Amino acid sequence: MVSDVLLRRLSTWEPIAGAPLHIPVTPDPKLYVFALALALVSGFLFAIVPVRQVLRANPYEIVKAGSSARVGRRLTVRDVLLVVQIAICAVLVTSSLVAVRGLVRSLHSNFGFEPRNTMLAAVNLATAGYTGDQVPAMQRRMIDAMQTIHGVEAVGLVNGYPPLVYTAGTRVGVFKQDAGDLRLAKADLRPFRYDISPGYFDAAGTNLLAGRSLSWHDDKNAPAVAVINRDFAEKIFGSVTNSVGRIYKLQDGTRVQVVGVVENGKYQVLTEDQQPAMFLPFLQSPLSAAYIVVRSKRAPEELAAAMRSKIRELDAGLPVDTQTWSRLLGTVLFPSRIATIALGVMGMMGAMLSITGIFGMAAYSVSKRLRELGIRIAIGARRAEVLKTAIGRPAKLLAIGSTAGLLLGLLATKVLAFIVYQATPRDPLVLGGVVLAMLLLGLVATWIPAQRALSVNPTMLLREE
Repeated sequence: MVSDVLLRRLSTWEPIAGAPLHIPVTPDPKLYVFALALALVSGFLFAIVPVRQVLRANPYEIVKAGSSARVGRRLTVRDVLLVVQIAICAVLVTSSLVAVRGLVRSLHSNFGFEPRNTMLAAVNLATAGYTGDQVPAMQRRMIDAMQTIHGVEAVGLVNGYPPLVYTAGTRVGVFKQDAGDLRLAKADLRPFRYDISPGYFDAAGTNLLAGRSLSWHDDKNAPAVAVINRDFAEKIFGSVTNSVGRIYKLQDGTRVQVVGVVENGKYQVLTEDQQPAMFLPFLQSPLSAAYIVVRSKRAPEELAAAMRSKIRELDAGLPVDTQTWSRLLGTVLFPSRIATIALGVMGMMGAMLSITGIFGMAAYSVSKRLRELGIRIAIGARRAEVLKTAIGRPAKLLAIGSTAGLLLGLLATKVLAFIVYQATPRDPLVLGGVVLAMLLLGLVATWIPAQRALSVNPTMLLREE
């Protein structure tokens, strides 16, 4: 029943906002039959060991030993399996906590722009019949209209897609000023290119480090200019301060003057190394498909409605799609979220299995040592000594398995760094969380056997004996 509900919910799940991506899952009766058969076979296989022990047992020795039989001190197969089970649980718990912390950092890290409190409006003027000089003129009118909305702090525009939206990013070849061979293979750098409007950096929350931003005077009649990021400046010109006013070339031979430098950012994927980027005036390379970037602290629903209203006032037939920038980052955050959910589910399942195993070991230990516990209590043993005798072995196995699992988890989580941005196993909160989780797991598993051990009545027990 539960699996059927979850599978049907998975069929309607839209993992990436705005993308036509669905995961059709249709429950098949054959699948349920196979799962039932697998469960029965697993139960049969795991029952073979205790059944063999029962069949090979010597009845005379069991009757002779009675209820006073002691739990063996040697390491058994059961102990090894329990340690392995606990270790696997600790690995899953460690990995899931690392993934959760990495995802939280991803949502609050520095992308080189600030997606929070930012609304994006996708507008393609070609669908409404705009061509040539009509395109930049209409885009200027839309930017001016957005600035009249109450509560709007900044407005900008970027051709194509903004950074990290649908893993956007177009690379181009650039060359130093004195370069003669302008073949792409000889490029000095391959930065990401973005064509933006004045005000874009304020709307995106990108910090200007040196020089100036782009202006409305940087049109097709003005010299080619650009704002570059820190990585571009350091790789081509040596430093940020040495970059403003310098010249570089594009592959078509265009000489571009650097007028400003902005901070580094993420442009295609979160896990990428630092990459160079350049921002050119959109008026010098008009494009009908663009995103309007609006920064405001107004409620997203209210802001989106106001933006659509303003665009309809300019052109009632112009289609527009509005989304928050944070929501559209779902594409690059998708692997992190899936890894976190999957590891979280497996961690919970591992915890349930470990609780069952530890509880069984502790209950078995207490049941086989009731007479010994009764004698200890009768001669005045303290509660701590009784607990040590009753559940000391399961607790020791828990400690061994947890330690081994934590060490393996720290090694395994290095793999997560390639999936979950900023995932690190050396986080004190992760280490503390794993220790606390395993302690709670042990407490839950041994609570009932411990209470039974402490409630032993020596008089009643010896009378029964």
